[in-house]
Amino acid sequence: MPVRSVPGAASVAEPQGGKLFAPSAARNAAAICDLLAQVAPPQGRALELASGTGQHAVAYAARLPGLIWQPTEVDAIRRTSIRAYADEAGLPNIAPPNELDATAADWGTEHAGQDLIVLVNLLHLISEGEARTLIREAAAALAPSGRFVIYGPFMRGGNLISEGDRAFHTAITAHDPETGYKDDTEVIRWLQAAGLELVQAVEMPASNLALVAQKPAS
Repeated sequence: MPVRSVPGAASVAEPQGGKLFAPSAARNAAAICDLLAQVAPPQGRALELASGTGQHAVAYAARLPGLIWQPTEVDAIRRTSIRAYADEAGLPNIAPPNELDATAADWGTEHAGQDLIVLVNLLHLISEGEARTLIREAAAALAPSGRFVIYGPFMRGGNLISEGDRAFHTAITAHDPETGYKDDTEVIRWLQAAGLELVQAVEMPASNLALVAQKPAS
């Protein structure tokens, strides 16, 4: 896809010491790491889609050292930030970032064999068609029994559950009508249509939700 522009409130990342710093990533990293510590495989290959600034990538690699983490990002400036965070952290289990558009077709076969795929705060910033393509490709990239974790803001049964969610969804769709919050039940259907099984849906802080899906063992 072409890189979509987003409203300023949707993706705040400020230059800081040669890196980009996103306050939202700093706030939610611990909660996401706690979730991954419970649902991720103990070892193997992990692919992070739309890695953003790189703050999450180094947090995941530090918290789950048995996984080899591959951050990816379509934006070159953010890939530079990811490299800076990784270099600073000096962790042996985080690879240099790859250029990847997670909404493009056919990347799944190129990244096959993943034991874990993580996507944070992207579905509401892309269209339904792009989201469904992303899910299909992620399913193709997973190894048997591999898990796919999607975190972010969602509608619940077609409803926006807080004033903040209603305001944010309105701002996003006003900026680009093809984007906006996805409904949790619809996303679960998209996961199942891609051949994945829902393991659990986990309520997260600040009205966010995490969907944990798994590819069948065979």
